[in-house]
Amino acid sequence: MAAAAGSAPQHRSQFPGGRRRAGRLRELLVSGLVDSFGLSLGWTVFNLVATQRGGLAMAGLFNSAMLLGVVLSAPVTGRLARRLNGRTLLYLAAGTEATLRVATLVALLAGFHAWLVAAGVTVMHIAAYAGFAAMRAEVAAVDARPRAMTRYALSIAAVEAAGAGVAALLPLHGSAMIGVFLLYGLSLLPTVLTARRARTAASPTGGEVLTGGTRLERTRERRRARLPLPVLAGGGLVMLVASGPTLLSVALASELHGQHAVAGAAAAFSAGCLLSSSAVDLADRLRRSPAVIWPLWGVGMLAGWLLAPSHVAGLFLAQFLAGLSMTAFEGGMDARMARDARPGTVTTVLAWSASTRALGGAIAVRVLPVLVAAPAIGLAAGTGAAVLATVALLALVRAGRGLPTDDLGTLRACGSMSA
Repeated sequence: MAAAAGSAPQHRSQFPGGRRRAGRLRELLVSGLVDSFGLSLGWTVFNLVATQRGGLAMAGLFNSAMLLGVVLSAPVTGRLARRLNGRTLLYLAAGTEATLRVATLVALLAGFHAWLVAAGVTVMHIAAYAGFAAMRAEVAAVDARPRAMTRYALSIAAVEAAGAGVAALLPLHGSAMIGVFLLYGLSLLPTVLTARRARTAASPTGGEVLTGGTRLERTRERRRARLPLPVLAGGGLVMLVASGPTLLSVALASELHGQHAVAGAAAAFSAGCLLSSSAVDLADRLRRSPAVIWPLWGVGMLAGWLLAPSHVAGLFLAQFLAGLSMTAFEGGMDARMARDARPGTVTTVLAWSASTRALGGAIAVRVLPVLVAAPAIGLAAGTGAAVLATVALLALVRAGRGLPTDDLGTLRACGSMSA
């Protein structure tokens, strides 16, 4: 009888939380997919209209405003998470974002001043990434394994590529624009419905440490309460070195092989995203530290770009590897951050995780076009891949010698070599 009673818990341990948790994960995933498809479609149309109205300068202004919103979302989310539970935070973020999605597109079409529209775009993306952090915190609350977080991230990335592809085929007038408005604003409705069962609680102490316990226990609590700056900086540096070609893939594909190659590149990226959870499982079985694994994901983002200038098949290979590696890296980093966070601070640390990656990507997007032209992207990618491979090798050697291979070592090595 004892054996029979113990068989059910063993089965559930293989599938954390049983059917209820699996259902909750599906609910979160479907909500994220609908939201991300609507956002990607609407934001792509927004950029196409901006380019028609004001050229690359106006589109660049709005994308800079978007990145500013992503960076500012981390401290804003931290403050909100200390005062609001997951349900209220998701309600507030989704309502604000949905309103500003429609309002900024209306303002752009109506000819409002570009800087006023840009301000709305910044606030919109603050809300968007606050909601994104809250949704990932809900995923971590259900299943904190890297596979679950990576599955969520890969699904989002894949559907965003599909939304951008659909938007590129739509006429920017008539009934198509009405459909864009409806989908752009209402695609957050599943998120609002999902928020009713949110599990994360507010952290009124803001991560402060209790005064009880031994000195060693208080020291450990203080370390957990602080943001893991070396981990955040290491992730940001990987994105700085490795993400530039992928984030500029639309422009690079068009310049290297013509506009017809853009759709194929997006499809290849989506295919890579769909395989990233298997890659994360393989990386987990290797049991190596992030000081080794994260730079290798960066190598994967860059390796295919060595062949991209020479043939369109090389471009598709580059995007496939980038989709696999970038999604695996982001999912693995978020899972690490959620695992090490103090209770009640998961939403905050995940917001900072996305913010530092976005900052690294923003710098890469600004710097890369200044350094090289599109035909020379292979040289830049090869240099970045060599730097990251060397960092991973050094960390592996240190591990073989029994020396610590913490994320601070990765940060220092990556920063000094890229400089």
